[in-house]
Amino acid sequence: MNRGGASAGYLDGQMLIAMPGMMDERFQRTVIYICAHSAEGAMGIVLNKPASDLSFPDLLVQLDVIPEKDAIRLPRRVERMNVLIGGPVETSRGFVLHTPDFFIDQSTLPIDDGICLTATIDILRAIAKGKGPESAVLALGYAGWSAGQLESEIQANGWLSCDADPNIIFGPELDVKYDRALRKIGVDLGMLSAQAGHA
Repeated sequence: MNRGGASAGYLDGQMLIAMPGMMDERFQRTVIYICAHSAEGAMGIVLNKPASDLSFPDLLVQLDVIPEKDAIRLPRRVERMNVLIGGPVETSRGFVLHTPDFFIDQSTLPIDDGICLTATIDILRAIAKGKGPESAVLALGYAGWSAGQLESEIQANGWLSCDADPNIIFGPELDVKYDRALRKIGVDLGMLSAQAGHA
């Protein structure tokens, strides 16, 4: 397991990649960016599960960020921004992972040199006006682990970890993120076994 830049054995700013034997259907073939990890637990955003039938412009209209008539006038990169299912916890709450070129005092959490997290509607307003961060993904909900739970899942062969890659985090092609993350750490999916000890 590669812990990269994580401090004191914690995985803040790292990516988790689900092993093929992941039993929890909600996390099969997922790539998760870890926003916070400490002795109290962990929190992360699933990067490759799309919110079905919900586009970013639709969400902006639903949240009254923009009137419906303005949805067709959004900047092109805003129209194409992914809306993700970030995990099974607080699924009605939005979390934006983004580049550090956008910052709101008291609201934006810098996670590592290249990634920040903001969970206020102000960032959605800025993005809608074309004044938001250069790169961003919006997730509804997050993945959470209680104290020691993530460590146990890693020890049980549930997850691999690696350094975060902004191209994977912000890349538009959700269906290839899992394979790209595995390749990043030199893993061929065909060579992985679902359980330790099996060839």
